[in-house]
Amino acid sequence: MIRILFYRGKCIGCNGCVEAAPDRWRMSKKDGRCNLIGGTENKGIFKAIVDMNEYEQNIEAAANCPVKIIQVEEV
Repeated sequence: MIRILFYRGKCIGCNGCVEAAPDRWRMSKKDGRCNLIGGTENKGIFKAIVDMNEYEQNIEAAANCPVKIIQVEEV
Protein backbone atom coordinates (compact mmCIF):
# COMPACT_ATOMS: atom_id res chain seq x y z
CA MET A 1 0.00 0.00 0.00
CA ILE A 2 1.08 3.60 -0.50
CA ARG A 3 0.03 6.83 1.17
CA ILE A 4 -0.45 9.97 -0.91
CA LEU A 5 -0.39 13.30 0.91
CA PHE A 6 -1.52 16.46 -0.88
CA TYR A 7 -1.38 20.05 0.40
CA ARG A 8 -4.24 21.35 -1.74
CA GLY A 9 -4.18 24.94 -0.46
CA LYS A 10 -0.80 25.46 -2.16
CA CYS A 11 -1.88 23.93 -5.50
CA ILE A 12 -1.36 26.20 -8.51
CA GLY A 13 -3.42 24.05 -10.91
CA CYS A 14 -0.63 23.15 -13.33
CA ASN A 15 -2.30 19.79 -14.21
CA GLY A 16 0.98 17.82 -13.97
CA CYS A 17 -0.46 15.32 -11.52
CA VAL A 18 -3.54 14.74 -13.68
CA GLU A 19 -1.35 14.02 -16.71
CA ALA A 20 0.72 11.48 -14.76
CA ALA A 21 -2.08 9.74 -12.86
CA PRO A 22 -5.49 10.60 -14.33
CA ASP A 23 -7.26 7.87 -12.34
CA ARG A 24 -6.21 9.49 -9.05
CA TRP A 25 -6.16 13.24 -9.84
CA ARG A 26 -8.73 15.62 -11.33
CA MET A 27 -8.89 19.36 -11.91
CA SER A 28 -11.62 21.21 -10.03
CA LYS A 29 -13.94 23.27 -12.19
CA LYS A 30 -14.77 25.40 -9.15
CA ASP A 31 -11.33 26.78 -8.29
CA GLY A 32 -8.86 25.43 -10.88
CA ARG A 33 -6.90 23.38 -8.34
CA CYS A 34 -6.42 19.64 -8.38
CA ASN A 35 -8.36 17.13 -6.32
CA LEU A 36 -6.99 13.86 -4.95
CA ILE A 37 -9.68 11.35 -5.88
CA GLY A 38 -10.58 9.21 -2.89
CA GLY A 39 -8.68 11.46 -0.51
CA THR A 40 -9.87 12.50 2.93
CA GLU A 41 -9.11 15.97 4.29
CA ASN A 42 -7.70 16.88 7.70
CA LYS A 43 -6.55 20.45 8.40
CA GLY A 44 -6.04 21.21 4.72
CA ILE A 45 -4.03 18.06 3.96
CA PHE A 46 -5.64 15.40 1.81
CA LYS A 47 -4.61 11.78 2.27
CA ALA A 48 -5.35 8.60 0.32
CA ILE A 49 -4.17 5.04 0.93
CA VAL A 50 -4.02 3.13 -2.36
CA ASP A 51 -2.61 -0.09 -3.83
CA MET A 52 1.01 -0.42 -4.90
CA ASN A 53 -0.08 -0.68 -8.56
CA GLU A 54 -0.56 3.12 -8.46
CA TYR A 55 2.94 3.80 -7.12
CA GLU A 56 4.76 4.67 -10.36
CA GLN A 57 2.04 6.99 -11.66
CA ASN A 58 1.83 8.90 -8.39
CA ILE A 59 5.62 9.18 -8.01
CA GLU A 60 5.53 10.79 -11.45
CA ALA A 61 2.66 13.05 -10.34
CA ALA A 62 4.73 14.18 -7.35
CA ALA A 63 7.78 14.76 -9.57
CA ASN A 64 5.67 16.80 -12.03
CA CYS A 65 4.40 19.12 -9.30
CA PRO A 66 6.33 22.42 -9.55
CA VAL A 67 5.40 23.46 -6.00
CA LYS A 68 6.24 20.02 -4.50
CA ILE A 69 3.03 19.57 -2.51
CA ILE A 70 2.50 15.86 -3.24
CA GLN A 71 4.20 13.20 -1.15
CA VAL A 72 4.08 9.47 -1.90
CA GLU A 73 5.34 6.84 0.54
CA GLU A 74 4.98 3.13 1.16
CA VAL A 75 3.01 2.13 4.25
